Amino acid sequence: MKKNQMEQLKEDYKNIPIPEELDFIVRKALKSGGINNMNKKHGYKKIYAAAASVAAVVVALTVAVNSSSAFAQELSKAPIIGGIVKVLTFTEYTVKEDHFDAEIKVPEIQGLEDKDLENSINAKYLEESKALYKQFVADMEELKEQDGGNIGAYSGYEVKTDNDTILSVCRWETKAAGDSYTVLKYDTIDKNNQILLTLPSLFKDDSYIGIISSNIIDQMQEQAKNDEGKSYWLDDGVTTPEDVFKKIDKNQNFYINNDGKLVISFDEFEVAPGYMGNPEFVIPTDVLTDVLAGDEYIK
Repeated sequence: MKKNQMEQLKEDYKNIPIPEELDFIVRKALKSGGINNMNKKHGYKKIYAAAASVAAVVVALTVAVNSSSAFAQELSKAPIIGGIVKVLTFTEYTVKEDHFDAEIKVPEIQGLEDKDLENSINAKYLEESKALYKQFVADMEELKEQDGGNIGAYSGYEVKTDNDTILSVCRWETKAAGDSYTVLKYDTIDKNNQILLTLPSLFKDDSYIGIISSNIIDQMQEQAKNDEGKSYWLDDGVTTPEDVFKKIDKNQNFYINNDGKLVISFDEFEVAPGYMGNPEFVIPTDVLTDVLAGDEYIK
């Protein structure tokens, strides 16, 4: 799998854009220390004004998905997350045929007080899963006409963090056609204040990009030095210049772990050869102290 192909795949898997005003609200609240006093009724309505129509889409799509028992099923049991908020498998698309295999699980978050936020996240999950399934079906039909080929499509989710403050959910998507590749996406939610956090919202300004990138490069070099089995695309005279990792994206995949540490995540082939999987780097908090918007989340 070439790196430029992965870049296109990542673009296809992008999230619904997060409104810029959300970053402003979270950052302002962290700076003032008054996050618990935010007026949810008015603040969230401005940010997620379009979510009412999204909720209607969710209902309509749910009916459509569950009307076909051949590839979808509703699961009624789910673990309770944080005593109030829970994550469950809302719907599952499955295909089991010779040479063709798909298992696409659609997560759903339940229990958030802000239903606009909840509906918008769940609509995004459903749309991403539908897109993956539709593409799989199209590719399958094309291969059937050509009398050859094997393909697979799989997706699921994992709760990475669940504590009194944070719920971090990782969604993964794997496509297989000869070789396979996996892309990840995360949602990190402040459960107390019903806020979907973004990476920029955690910092005072964009200086975090260079600071985090420099620390990750140091970690990569140290790992490669101490373990011959680890390899990253660094400026080592061997890696082609266009592949060399230089800096993270402004909205790089991230989550906050149970220790309150920022974890930066990369997709396969993004910063290393495919055998390295999906690399993660825990960023030391003392590296971030001067640029954090507050200490509400990163400890």
